[in-house]
Amino acid sequence: MLDESLLDAPEALARADRRDLLRGAAEAGARVRTAVRHAAEAGIGGLAPEGRPRAVLVAGPGTAASGVADLIGALAGAAAPVTRIRPTGVAPAPGALRWALPGWAGSVDLLLIATADGSEPGLALLAEQAYRRGCTVVAVAPTRSPLREAVDGVHGLVVPMAAAPHGEYDAEVSAAGPGTLWALLTPLLALLDRVGLVTATPEDLQKVADRLDRTAERCGPAIATYSNPAKTLAAELADSLPLLWTEGEAAGPVGRRFAAVLSELAGRPALTAQLPEALPSHGTLLAGDFAAGADPDDFFRDRVEEGETLRARVVLLRDRPGGLSAYPAARELALGHDTPVSELEPEEGGELEAVAELLAITDFAAVYLSLASAPQP
Repeated sequence: MLDESLLDAPEALARADRRDLLRGAAEAGARVRTAVRHAAEAGIGGLAPEGRPRAVLVAGPGTAASGVADLIGALAGAAAPVTRIRPTGVAPAPGALRWALPGWAGSVDLLLIATADGSEPGLALLAEQAYRRGCTVVAVAPTRSPLREAVDGVHGLVVPMAAAPHGEYDAEVSAAGPGTLWALLTPLLALLDRVGLVTATPEDLQKVADRLDRTAERCGPAIATYSNPAKTLAAELADSLPLLWTEGEAAGPVGRRFAAVLSELAGRPALTAQLPEALPSHGTLLAGDFAAGADPDDFFRDRVEEGETLRARVVLLRDRPGGLSAYPAARELALGHDTPVSELEPEEGGELEAVAELLAITDFAAVYLSLASAPQP
């Protein structure tokens, strides 16, 4: 059960936030600025590539690396195929994971490694494999890490991961934290801007940092629920099964990351799909056991010892309004089944700014759901 009273009690939220999740969300803009500086100091701005890579491969552990690969794929679009190299192994521990290049990878391809840990032997082995194949290797990793030495040893480029401005927060959640995502993603965006796959100039990234800061102000713990989009979304998703319907290429990764952090941070299930395909794929859920009006025939049964039943709630996410849209059909389908709808749209601005705002709001919402749903001491 969600304790909605906790959402409007900043001091109680601070006491409940033993993992510093709110601080991690609030510091995302600062992490972008630090990452831009690290990228410049590593020499990314001075690179003069001879041409675009044939393909981009992305490797790394956990939610952050998955989000980085997904976002890069969406932002690059048709400029080059982006493939995430998924790890294998016997356990989700740094020493147990292994990564392997696809058979076709070679000298015209670019390998990006993103890790908030840097101690994974499997990533060091991957860098060595890429060197033997002739792939260019670029990594973002903590300053003092074995991976940094391994990538240096194969003549790759390493950008130090931007640390949290006031010290690292709980390592157990750092891979899912919003600050970690931006610390890993930002230098890679700067690199891909230089090779012509995305548009992410230093000025664009400064705008991203500014948008993250403004959104953090709107979504901060001191802002009341009625005017706080993240707290409002958290309250709306209480005891609900979120159906995250996205529209726009860049909104897709936002929805998938939101589902991932809801699961990892808040222990909440969520389903995601892109419009218009979401309408047939999720439509049956609106009329089945998860429908808002669903109720067993035995109306007079004893419900005292029963758990709350999840009811579907549609969350509509799109990066930038305009053009042909399935939003009207999505609203009509949901409301026609008495299913409540939440909508998130960013303010005007570039594609990166829109993505940053949506990520910030959904990250804050996942944090609030985690804090207000956790048992209090």
